[in-house]
Amino acid sequence: MPSDDSWRKVGYVRRAHGIRGAVIIKSLSDDPRRFSVGATLRTDETPPRDVEVVESRSHNDGFLVTIAGLDGRDAAEAFRGTSLFVPASDRRTLEIDEFWPEDLVGLQVFTVDGDDLGVIRAVVDGAAQDRLRIGLHNGDDVEVPFVAALVPVVDMKARRVEVDLPVGLIGDGAIIDRPDTA
Repeated sequence: MPSDDSWRKVGYVRRAHGIRGAVIIKSLSDDPRRFSVGATLRTDETPPRDVEVVESRSHNDGFLVTIAGLDGRDAAEAFRGTSLFVPASDRRTLEIDEFWPEDLVGLQVFTVDGDDLGVIRAVVDGAAQDRLRIGLHNGDDVEVPFVAALVPVVDMKARRVEVDLPVGLIGDGAIIDRPDTA
């Protein structure tokens, strides 16, 4: 992985496709043009290298991409799992209520009632919605869907997130134990 904060992950190689060296890329990007013909991406190989996209089209839940110098299925298979990066300065300006996943990692998590739950360890990419992986103070990790109904407050300046969780969403309700109100 590029070693400083000036690079941002925009996708990764899921698998090889066909016999000519094409790969399927899962996009984590703010812009699908990241994988267009002529785009340059940095790999997380050791040492990192820049690769150029020579063919690209959307494919199911990602992109079918041919990368210069990646010839044949064996080369494509060896590229599986490789993460792809762009300079952070190339990213677009975020709208209100948009966040880069890596900026959420490390934020403190509280309930809307003020109880300190723990820290966001990761943002998990999901088909329906992303999930916040929260490291609880008891050592457990839990995942909470990152939707406004459950995560009503994200305060980047205070480095704080508030969650409004129904009883039972985390464990058996022992962590979030609210009396039923009818």
